[in-house]
Amino acid sequence: MMFTIDNSILLLIDVQGQLAQLMHERDKLFKSLGNLIQGMEILGVPVIWMEQIPKNLGPTTEAVSKYLTDNAPIEKFSFSCCGEPRFMEEFKKAGRTQVLLTGIETHICVFQTGYDLINKQDCQVQVVTDCVSSRTKENKEIGIQRIVQSGGQVTCVEMVFFELLRAAQGDKFKQIIKLIK
Repeated sequence: MMFTIDNSILLLIDVQGQLAQLMHERDKLFKSLGNLIQGMEILGVPVIWMEQIPKNLGPTTEAVSKYLTDNAPIEKFSFSCCGEPRFMEEFKKAGRTQVLLTGIETHICVFQTGYDLINKQDCQVQVVTDCVSSRTKENKEIGIQRIVQSGGQVTCVEMVFFELLRAAQGDKFKQIIKLIK
């Protein structure tokens, strides 16, 4: 089933501190995340922003957090966001069941969150492949494979935008086109 604006939510997981700087193709990751976050704001899709023990790992990298002006991060200790009660409260309050997964590391926190959302929360999950990473390309690929094996799907920033827009018309379409040019 294709995702819709009214049922989608973006989940940004742990793009923090020195760890974020060690990610495979980090500059492309940060650019893609910035574009996706800006696009979600244009489309009115909510974003939940997570940080893994920020006092140890540091805050979300400024290259990404500068686009999250209306949000505050939720601290977590569990690898899966679903293990954090405050996340579950915010997630349930949003009332969305189509989840766009982004963040780091793909084979740990992103995978475990995706698995739990699919198998324990009965959500549809798409991992945005140009908005996730791990320290190695291999670990990124393995994490994506495991999400797909668990029932998730793969997508990319442009595919998300056009899937949600459905037609090449209107002001939102024009704003999105400016982001991806």
